[in-house]
Amino acid sequence: MPTTAAPPPITPPRFTTARLDALPLEPAYAEEMAAVLADPALYGFTGGEPPVPAALRARYERQCAGSPDPGERWWNWVLRVREDGEAGGELVGYVQATARGSRAEIAWVVGTPWQGRGYASEAAQGLAAHLASAGGVRELVAHIHPDHAASAAVAVAAGLGPTEEWEDGERRWAGSVTPPPVP
Repeated sequence: MPTTAAPPPITPPRFTTARLDALPLEPAYAEEMAAVLADPALYGFTGGEPPVPAALRARYERQCAGSPDPGERWWNWVLRVREDGEAGGELVGYVQATARGSRAEIAWVVGTPWQGRGYASEAAQGLAAHLASAGGVRELVAHIHPDHAASAAVAVAAGLGPTEEWEDGERRWAGSVTPPPVP
C-alpha cells in the first residue's frame, strides 16, 4: 500500500554548526534581534530600515504562524554564537528558508558588528546541509544584489552559483544539495 510522506513541520528543527546554534524563531527574540538588526547599513542592498522591537515581534508572530499555503513552509532561525563551545552566547543574525516541496529559497543576515567572522557562510552551509537532511530539500535558490560581494561569497560557500535569471534587480543563484548517506 503506498504511503504519503508527512508534511514538514511548521516549526523547523534546530541545527548547529561549529560555532552557531540555529534556534527556531520565536517572538520572544524580537527585542534582542532588533538590536542585532539596528544598523541602517544592513539595508543598503535590500532596502528598508531597522525594525523597532514591537514591529519585529509582530512580524515574528506572523512568520511563526506559518504560510497560509499548506504546501509551503516558512522556516526561520535566529543564530546564537556559542561561547567556548557552550550555549548561551549572543544573537548575531538569522537564516531563513521558504520551502516548497524539494525546493527552498534561502536568505541570511548577520548584524554589522559580527560581519567578517565567517558566521554568514557557516550558517548558510549549515542551513543547506540541514535542509537536505531534515527538510527533504534538493534545490536551493537565493536572490542577491549584483553589487553585494559578501552575499555572493556566502552563496558560493553554500554551494550556489549565479544564473542568468533576475528578479527585482537581483540575480538568482541556485544549487543542488544532496542528503547525507544513510549509514
